[in-house]
Amino acid sequence: MRYLPLSDADRAAMLDVIGVSSVDALFADVPEAARLSGPVEGLPLHASELAVERQLAALARRNLSAADAPFFLGAGAYRHHVPASVDHLIQRGEFLTSYTPYQPEIAQGTLQVLFEFQTQVARLLGCDVANASMYDGSTACWEAIVMARRITRRGKAILSGGLHPHYVSTARTMAKFTGDVLETSVPRLDGTAEGEMARLIAAIDDETSCVVVQNPGILGRIADLSELAEACHAKGALLVAVVTEVVSLGAIKSPGEMGADIVVGEGQGLGVGLQFGGPHVGLFATRDKYVRQMPGRLCGQTTDAEGKRGFVLTLSTREQHIRREKATSNICTNSGLCALAFSIHMTLLGEAGLTRLAALNHANAVAAAERLAKVAGVELMTDTFFNEFTLRLNRPSRPIVRTLAENGVLAGVSLGRLYPGEAALENGLLVCVTETTTTDDVEALATALEEVLA
Repeated sequence: MRYLPLSDADRAAMLDVIGVSSVDALFADVPEAARLSGPVEGLPLHASELAVERQLAALARRNLSAADAPFFLGAGAYRHHVPASVDHLIQRGEFLTSYTPYQPEIAQGTLQVLFEFQTQVARLLGCDVANASMYDGSTACWEAIVMARRITRRGKAILSGGLHPHYVSTARTMAKFTGDVLETSVPRLDGTAEGEMARLIAAIDDETSCVVVQNPGILGRIADLSELAEACHAKGALLVAVVTEVVSLGAIKSPGEMGADIVVGEGQGLGVGLQFGGPHVGLFATRDKYVRQMPGRLCGQTTDAEGKRGFVLTLSTREQHIRREKATSNICTNSGLCALAFSIHMTLLGEAGLTRLAALNHANAVAAAERLAKVAGVELMTDTFFNEFTLRLNRPSRPIVRTLAENGVLAGVSLGRLYPGEAALENGLLVCVTETTTTDDVEALATALEEVLA
């Protein structure tokens, strides 16, 4: 069986047309450390379909899934209970289309869902208007930075140390091609949210386009963004707020209400499972006065010639709609099915349900933090948090996490993994607790830590 039906001559002809000498040259922008040289270890080069199926099934059995172990991983991707009705509803025929689902002549129902999604996101984030075009939180964050540049005509963005390092990495990659200047830092285990806000305020100058701050931050700390927003506006800069755990907005004041000009985030926590890293769904909202600088597209409500209610795409400032040099973004599709799942889950919860879910998450997290802080060799470093907090262990956390995983406990995300090379953070362990976490799970983690840290 041939899985890649291209001959060497086919590849050479295509490389010649696009003007590169080899496949490696085609992927020159991909860091060398991230490239694979040679075949995948453990996989045969050629095998029958049945043999491949057996091989992959054997590999899959080596995974320890979230449902099969006490699970405390978060850091931007969260395990929440998704009602079975969500999956049932997103598979209904009304939402199926053989064509790009947001084309108005094809699927009015899907357009209405996107309209409802935008309404929910705008209310959640505390803004006037939201779009339905983002892939995930990290790319939405970058789109906010370049939107701030277009509005302020300045090219320097200050990124909080509390911003997820993968979001920072995404922004750095994109800034290489736009010339934006990014001022970045790393979080401090012994720092505070108030200290970080003061540091950011002191860093704002007349060249600053925006300050990007995540709430809750990567270590779980919760901040009041109001003073930072005022400081940004006093200098003609914008405040970009990032929310990686959307469920937190059931308990925490929204960034828009605290003065943020652009609010972006990751919507995976509602309706979308972990799925080993994707696909996710990005959130993007802003104030009315900036709507024409918003990337992607908006779905609007209108009436047709007969006065009937209908939905259309509008303000689509994408390169496929207008001249490339005038486009605000090259985003050309969205995570439509994930947005649909998000919207259905939000609708099932309602405002009261989201508040109860958030309260349950916080209560479970507080109980877990109190229990884990009693373990010898463990110190709780986050005093205010939603459902995620940071522990400092008496030794580097990365090997501890591996050991606990081998013993059937997925303990959390080590800061040594998120910030390789940062010695001051290598003992940090980011622990996430949701409504899916049981008392027995917390006890299993506490017992495992007691054994390994003794």
